[in-house]
Amino acid sequence: MLLVTGGAGFIGANFVLSTIAATGEAIVNLDKLTYAGNLDNLAPLASDPRHVFVKGDIADRELLRRLLAEHRPRAIVHFAAESHVDRSIEGPAEFIHTNVVGSFSLLEETRAWWGALPEGDKERFRFLQVSTDEVYGSLGPADPAFKETHPYAPNSPYAASKAASDHLVRAYHHTYGLPVLTTNCSNNYGPRQYPEKLIPLMIAHALAEKPLPVYGDGLNVRDWLYVLDHCEALRAVLDQGRVGETYNIGGASEKTNLEVVKMLCAMLDAARPRKNGRYEDLIARVKDRPGHDRRYAIDASKIERELGWRPRQNFESGMRKTVDWTLGQRGLRGAGDEPRVDRGSQAD
Repeated sequence: MLLVTGGAGFIGANFVLSTIAATGEAIVNLDKLTYAGNLDNLAPLASDPRHVFVKGDIADRELLRRLLAEHRPRAIVHFAAESHVDRSIEGPAEFIHTNVVGSFSLLEETRAWWGALPEGDKERFRFLQVSTDEVYGSLGPADPAFKETHPYAPNSPYAASKAASDHLVRAYHHTYGLPVLTTNCSNNYGPRQYPEKLIPLMIAHALAEKPLPVYGDGLNVRDWLYVLDHCEALRAVLDQGRVGETYNIGGASEKTNLEVVKMLCAMLDAARPRKNGRYEDLIARVKDRPGHDRRYAIDASKIERELGWRPRQNFESGMRKTVDWTLGQRGLRGAGDEPRVDRGSQAD
């Protein structure tokens, strides 16, 4: 039994679905169902007894205490987080509540419960902190990619709140002996992503014949990681990772935002042509956001060397899967596609 927090969100839901499919292990899924949490993401498990969904806040310590005592998980996989940089700039309070206070509450209740376990169970237990490359700050064009030893230098309220959470996890290992693992991943993309993020936003705008807003000069660089590759890496870390260690997870796919949008436009031109012109004609430059980090890049050599993981998808193959899935959800492909899921209005 695993306890997963934030398992109705984008990465969490993909982890829950792919883990049950790959291993058959039961999962208790705790999610507050804020704007980015969506039970439709978990529809394939609606009648599956291996999936137990609990609506709740990770800052609710009484609820955490009850779930730990009742289900006795072998591991906790902690995804629950506010994660959108623009939202953190507009209103950082929720990011502090969930990412800092919530993580602290989860760690405190886990420590108390874990400390009372029999020795064998204590040794087998793991707490996996799922974090982001944004805690490392920004890189210059010629700087080497982030290694696990790179100093933290967060530049947004979101990144700072995740850095605080990571530091708490590290402290609970070194102070109390809690058997923790931490992962820092690059930008994820793929099925079920909330539509305010770059790739699903651009698809939604393109299909609606709306402008495709690109910040600044469009040359901000990110490393892109297909979400199911990320999930596979997390299972490898959970099962084989060394306690107390951090593992960077990347897709080996550095792209500028403009490159991403142009590739997406070309794929949509092939799959769902416009009546007039190309989708690239819809690209519109907009004012850059405050403190926009110029480049992120992940050095994933440690997880490859120690655990034998590497991404299965390159950026082009992962993007094709993402576009095909999204068009299938919107009913824009042929018979035999996945059933459509209504996700409501798209964020601008």
